[in-house]
Amino acid sequence: MNIVKFDNEKKYIKDFILLAETLYSGNDNMEAPSDIKKFLTGTHTLSKYFTLDKFLIYDNNKPVGRFAITVYPDDDTAYIGFYECFDDDNTAKFLFEEAEAFCRKKGYKKIVGPVDGSFWQKYRLKINMFDLPPYTGEPYNKPYYYKQFTDNGFNVCEHYTSNRFHAIDESYTNEKYEDRYKEFLKNGYRIESPTQDNFDSIVDEVYYMITELYSDFPIFKALSIEDFREIYHSYKLIMNMSMTKIAYYNDKAVGFYISIPDYSNRVYHATLLDLPKIMNIKKSPKQYVMLYMGVRPQHKGLGKALVYSIMQELAKNNLPSIGALARDGKPTQKYVSEEVTGVYEYVLLEKVL
Repeated sequence: MNIVKFDNEKKYIKDFILLAETLYSGNDNMEAPSDIKKFLTGTHTLSKYFTLDKFLIYDNNKPVGRFAITVYPDDDTAYIGFYECFDDDNTAKFLFEEAEAFCRKKGYKKIVGPVDGSFWQKYRLKINMFDLPPYTGEPYNKPYYYKQFTDNGFNVCEHYTSNRFHAIDESYTNEKYEDRYKEFLKNGYRIESPTQDNFDSIVDEVYYMITELYSDFPIFKALSIEDFREIYHSYKLIMNMSMTKIAYYNDKAVGFYISIPDYSNRVYHATLLDLPKIMNIKKSPKQYVMLYMGVRPQHKGLGKALVYSIMQELAKNNLPSIGALARDGKPTQKYVSEEVTGVYEYVLLEKVL
């Protein structure tokens, strides 16, 4: 086996991308090749924020593993990501030994992963419920990756969950959440959905709330509002606006709940020929994914009111949903817990050098 550290060589970029296509099927490959190519060539919107060193593992001239090391200015942690590897203990051992040697030589204090470059891109390792197809926004990976990380000295440092909720219809009632919703409306709050016309200004409001509320998350790195706009402008095309809610108090945005239809991996591999299918899913989704939620701390209890406003929309269409990627200890993990039918688990791991 040998390792290749590469820059912009077309052969290695191609092998890096093709490895994921070799390991996954057309149904569970959650990687967008166009995005990966931008990261590898340093042309992604986020690339200006970090340095990315890229590596491929070969066995008899065949790519069998890959990874990249991300580092940020004034941060002595190295982030390992874009990780893919064959189900072979020797290959994984060789890969992690090479990654560790590189990070030690550079003087980094620990390695955290998997992190694909940025908090704003993809991070965390899925560790259960591989019998279900991946949902849009899920950090998906091969089931044996957790063992490969832990066998090579990594320990869990953060844990996250996504809750599956069964479908509800208009006969569904939840007095506690309904009362909280009515209470906030009575006290002068507004809970509204964005429109196509005001979506761009809503993105700005969400940017300020996410920056404030998510800044204590592991691996969080701030980015400019211009770059946030560029990353999230495409949501306008795939969102059903009724399933996203913004809460206002005294005309100031104080909470948000962002949901999208579950497109599985179709949006990551979309061509012009796929657009009619994507629009059909948008029009008639089979389930929704609740991607982001936040409430400014001065408005305690508003989260339940936002959840109820989303429940009202779900009930109109009798659809199930997934509350995605809540960090342990956050209130979002426990919302409407009595309606949960399954719990996905994800971890972030670290190795102190």
